[in-house]
Amino acid sequence: MSRIGKKPVTLPKGVTATVNSANELTIKGPKGELKQAIDRDIKVTIEGAELLIERPTDQIRHRALHGLYRSLVANMVQGVNEGFVRTLELVGVGYRAAVAGQQIDMALGFSHNIIIDLPKEIKASAVAEKGQNPRIILESIDKQLLGQVSAKIRGLRKPEPYKGKGIRYAGEIVRRKAGKSAGK
Repeated sequence: MSRIGKKPVTLPKGVTATVNSANELTIKGPKGELKQAIDRDIKVTIEGAELLIERPTDQIRHRALHGLYRSLVANMVQGVNEGFVRTLELVGVGYRAAVAGQQIDMALGFSHNIIIDLPKEIKASAVAEKGQNPRIILESIDKQLLGQVSAKIRGLRKPEPYKGKGIRYAGEIVRRKAGKSAGK
């Protein structure tokens, strides 16, 4: 049996969950509302302040979906209650970012600036402190969307192993290479 799927998801105070007839789960909280379509084989029951996810059989497909939906539901509950934050660092000479509404304008060493339109569910801010690398801070209640957008931004200029330049997640460790050895 799935160890993750067996655990009930506890609903904190102020968070409500409903399941409609089309097996769509809706979770409302202080930060917003999220919806997730659940596979018709997986059963979601609400007992008091807990959500239970159950599977009909021990087939490989059902076992995989069991843990998957439990994780998705737990992330939804945490998102509408607390939200998620992802911080990106811009490492490199002349690298900078500016946020204007739902757009991020980045100078990443190319001949032109790169402008990215953000989904309306994500809030962004740019921080540039003296003596530190510029940072982009992304906030959202949807963990999946936040990860997808931050990976897209990081993919514009991945950290390279020789000088360490590029966009990296805060706290990410980039393994450095020695480069060419001088003389024989």
